[in-house]
This record gives sequence, C-alpha cells and structure tokens, in this order.
Amino acid sequence: MKLELIEFPNTNNIFLPGLLYEPEKGSDKVLIYLHGNGSSGGFYSVEVQNIFGKTLIDNRISYFTFTNTGGHLIQKFDKITDGENERVVAGVAYELIKDCISDIDGAVNFVKSRGYKHIYFIGASTGANKICVYDFYKEKNIVEKYILESGGDDSGLYYSAVGDKKFMSALQMCEKQIKDGKGRNLVPKYLYSTPISYQSLYDQINPDGDYNIFPFYWQLNGVQIMKKTPWREIVKITRPILVIYGDQDEYCYEKVLDCVNLMKNAVTGKKNYKFEVVKDANHAFFGKRKELVEKVLKFLLE
Repeated sequence: MKLELIEFPNTNNIFLPGLLYEPEKGSDKVLIYLHGNGSSGGFYSVEVQNIFGKTLIDNRISYFTFTNTGGHLIQKFDKITDGENERVVAGVAYELIKDCISDIDGAVNFVKSRGYKHIYFIGASTGANKICVYDFYKEKNIVEKYILESGGDDSGLYYSAVGDKKFMSALQMCEKQIKDGKGRNLVPKYLYSTPISYQSLYDQINPDGDYNIFPFYWQLNGVQIMKKTPWREIVKITRPILVIYGDQDEYCYEKVLDCVNLMKNAVTGKKNYKFEVVKDANHAFFGKRKELVEKVLKFLLE
C-alpha cells in the first residue's frame, strides 16, 4: 500500500490537505470521501479512513480523503494567487454549502492529474448533502457513482430542537444580519451552542435553501413550511447511487425506516437508486464500519 499526504488547491486557490491511499500496482479508479459537518475533517477517524483505504486498495481502487474549507469549526487556510499568500479564515462557522463545489472540483482536478479515469464519491452526513448540491449545480460532471451515507436533515433537526417560534426568529435575525452586511458575525449562544456565523446558520436551517436536501422532519410531521419542491436535488440525480443508513441513526428522529421510505417514494421508478439499511448501526456506523465498507465496495464493483 502506498500512502501519501498531499496538498492541493480548490478552484479558488485555497490549499487543502489530503490523504491518498493507492495500491502498489496502481489503479485508474478512485473513491473520493467527503466528510461531514461540525468539527469534522478528512483525517478523522483513523479507523474509518484505514478500513476504507485498505479494503479498497485490496480491490485495486484508490481512496482519497481530504479536509475541505468547511472542516473544523474555525480554521485558517492558505490562499495562493499569483505567488502571493493570503491566510483565509474558514471552517464550518463560515461555510455556505454551495462552497463545496470549489472544493470538490479541486479534488477532482487533483485525482485527474494523477491519471485517474474512474471517479466515485462517498459523502458522510453533510458530505452526502454536498454530493447532491454538487450534482444539482454541476450535472455534467465526470463522477460515475455516488454513495450517500447518513445524509442529514439539519433544518428539521434545528426546528425540532427549538420549536416554531425560536426557529422563525432565528431565520429572521439571520436574514437581517446578512442584509446589513454582518453575515460573518457569530450568532449569540442562545441561538446556537457552538461558534457559527449568521450566514452559515441561515444556510443550514433555511428550509428553502441548498442545505435542505433530506426534508425528513417536514414530511414526517406534515409541517407546511417549505416552498421549494421537496427532494428537488435527489430526483434529479441520474448516476448509479447507493443510499445507506444505520437503523439506529440518532439524527432520524427514531424513525430511520420511515425516513428512508420517504426518499424511496420520492424516487419511485428511478432504477439508478439502491438503498441499504444496516442493522444496529448509528449515524457514524460505529462498530459497523467494516460492514459499511463492504456494502460500498460491492456497489462500486457492480
């Protein structure tokens, strides 16, 4: 096994760190891993990355994981333009989900430069949302297959945690701060317990925004709050796609099968979709990661 720590630019010239697992005899296939939200990055957890890396390279598929500009709560990255270096403050506290397009394009450009011809994506948690956002805005991309692992419903989760009154108040407050040019200011802790800007909180909880890919809460509870068409991004995907959840996913309102069935109903008649639910697995597939990787590998080899 060859393991290489690398750095590559996204399409905004912000340099991101990555880890590339490759078979000794080489490969023209690579799976790119998109990490989730919060304090996540491309190098956590060691168990996840090593299980993916070893299993895939044993089957002549390379594995590339990287930290995107939404990695960590607040993080500084180098932006190099015409030889000039600028330190850019980023991280989940400032990220807008559509920013992922620049990061993902940078990763795709990097693996193409290394000679890879067959490119696949797996997105965990918010990473699954990002795959859908990327596909929606860049339908003619060259990625061949997608895996959506534990896609999240951040808008509904926030609503269920704070209630209707506080939810609407938070949306209005964020809208006002953004309009007043203060979108990058951090929100007060009574709105959100960890550091996040007004623009990023609004992006996460806006039921009509790009982030709201999996509208589980709204449909499970019949809350008529969305104006955009539910599952808009999901139904548009035409590539082979595996959707996988643990049946104990703690972010599915204790109704994992109901959530999965909502998505199944949304894509009725579309033959490119495959669904898997792993027994006794939580959101992060703790204790079930080998089974997760085996299902991913089977899908990639089909």
